[in-house]
Amino acid sequence: MKTRAAVLYQINTPLLIQDIEIPKLKTGQVLVKIAYSGVCQSQVMEARGKRGLDRFLPHLLGHEGSGVVVEVGSGVQKVKIGDRVVLTWIKSSGSDGGGTQYRREYTLINAGAVTTFSEYAVISENRCVKLDEDIPMDLASLFGCAVLTGAGMVLNNMHPLPENSIVIWGVGGIGLSAVMAAKLCHCTRIIAVDSQVHNLNLARIFGATDIINVQEQEPLKRIREIAGENGVDFAVEAAGKVSTIEAAFSVVRKNGGLCVFASHPPAGEKICLNPHDLISGKQIRGSWGGEARPDEDIPHFSELYRQGQLPLEKLIARRYPFEQINQALIDLEQGTLGRGLICF
Repeated sequence: MKTRAAVLYQINTPLLIQDIEIPKLKTGQVLVKIAYSGVCQSQVMEARGKRGLDRFLPHLLGHEGSGVVVEVGSGVQKVKIGDRVVLTWIKSSGSDGGGTQYRREYTLINAGAVTTFSEYAVISENRCVKLDEDIPMDLASLFGCAVLTGAGMVLNNMHPLPENSIVIWGVGGIGLSAVMAAKLCHCTRIIAVDSQVHNLNLARIFGATDIINVQEQEPLKRIREIAGENGVDFAVEAAGKVSTIEAAFSVVRKNGGLCVFASHPPAGEKICLNPHDLISGKQIRGSWGGEARPDEDIPHFSELYRQGQLPLEKLIARRYPFEQINQALIDLEQGTLGRGLICF
């Protein structure tokens, strides 16, 4: 059996959509017919070589999506043929089937435990979470990374109280998910910072009490005008730049203020912090996918969607046919796209 897939052969070159051969499933693997795939900054970084030396070229990309199980390997018990599933890079229960290798003529094409830039994909069982029938497949694909990470940073890493203030720096897919979670926690001030008017308008819809366009306002000064000179209780950094991580940390209050980030700048870049801020009680930490537990969190977020508390449909900035996948990466890289969706 073959599938069309977008293959990265060399960094800084377009992905090539080609027919490749699907290998026989190994223990703990499932074959999924992909319905939708999200497009994330992680894929841009991989394609542009910003994660450092890439030892796995050529390879497939994509780490959040949704689809239908069409075949299962030995040992798989969590899902069965016909199940609708969310695909996520964050490990859940089930067998760890590992990565796989596809083939095109005499060339082997590598793939990790989950990839979503293809019409069919071999997925490790522990990267699949069964999806309820009433949740739309397009919106469900966002559970694979954006919602788990963005909302997870707030709900799992921060646990804010209603009297707390929070700033979200960068309101793309992950940042907007953080805004939604902050609203669920009834934070008194939810400040969204971005350079894109469209993203800021969405942040307001999602629950931001204040928006700051960095093209028009000096963000550090404006945040202190809103939250007071002491700063905010929490900061989520979702822009993925050294400068924004440092800025987000600088505006959390002393004696317990916390800055959390899940994205990362290009390989080799380092953040610079004032040691006195740390001994004054400011805190900073990284978050691995919002410390999400997909088997528990995806059903929870599904229920919040049913209740109308997660307007997931507004997260999708643009839909692309598979043939325009390179344009989706360009739009995201240039900052003109929130969360794009590849539609198969």
